[in-house]
Amino acid sequence: MILVTGGTGLVGAHLLLHLVEKNQNVRAIYRTKDGIEKTEALFLSYKKKELFGKIQWHLADILDVPQLEEAFIGITHVYHCAGLISFDPKDENRLRKTNIEGTANIVNFCLAKNITKLCHISSVAALGDLAEHETVVTEETEWNPEKPHSDYAISKYGAEMEIWRGQQEGLQTVIINPGVILGPGFDDQGSGLLYKRVANGLSFFTKGTTGFVAVPDVIKAATSAMNSEHSNERYIVVAENRTFQEILNSMSDALHKKHPTIEAKPWLLETIWRLDKIWSMVTGSKRNFTKYSARASYGSKIFSNEKIKADLKISFLDISTYIKSIAKA
Repeated sequence: MILVTGGTGLVGAHLLLHLVEKNQNVRAIYRTKDGIEKTEALFLSYKKKELFGKIQWHLADILDVPQLEEAFIGITHVYHCAGLISFDPKDENRLRKTNIEGTANIVNFCLAKNITKLCHISSVAALGDLAEHETVVTEETEWNPEKPHSDYAISKYGAEMEIWRGQQEGLQTVIINPGVILGPGFDDQGSGLLYKRVANGLSFFTKGTTGFVAVPDVIKAATSAMNSEHSNERYIVVAENRTFQEILNSMSDALHKKHPTIEAKPWLLETIWRLDKIWSMVTGSKRNFTKYSARASYGSKIFSNEKIKADLKISFLDISTYIKSIAKA
């Protein structure tokens, strides 16, 4: 039986759909009924309601050891998709606890229960930092602890260190590092929230560059890596390196909205995150825009997908075409 953590999130929910379509025996852990309802809604949107009942749901938190012990009964393979995404400095402790300690718990149970293979869904945020002579981030790019990183990036890097620890203790592992994941079904987070803002008439754009990938390709990469002979490897999962302006324009076209017309220059973004910090300090409210969010918006990072294409023969969906399909959905 396969265990999926994070089955109530974008990647985990799509992974569950894929696995039950392939007649796999699947157990997914959840923390709240609301999370299960979001996954069920995704199945309904794909007209696959009859498949939802094939999932064995188990109440568990990756930080709750007794609950996890029950969840691991009869399990042979694990997809670890659970994790916290936040760029608010106030969430530093939660990020480290959930992403690092939670992953350590998963690794420990995989070792104790002699799990055949563990696939960890990480992020390009956990990848290394380019040296002066480098222009493209690969799986071999080294992490530089002297360079600034967001708390989220540090927590994802720490989670990967737990995966590598498991590998050294004999666990067969594979790590998937997706870029910005585009997909339907979760319009209160990630790309879904971006679609909402474009639909409501987004005026501003930035010219930063990063890697984007469609959620079906993340699922294809994860399952291909799990079922392959390759172990103890990590793979960057990025279809295309695009500017945020290009992505927003594609979304606008798909939704028949005007393109954003005002460029948010770096100086403006640097001003906004500072004002947001002051406002948060005065009111105690959650941060909406941080230093790292600002610099990611106008910065440029190019990611290579050559390794996964060579090892697993993965081909990727065209991002603009996929954006149109999400808008139709």
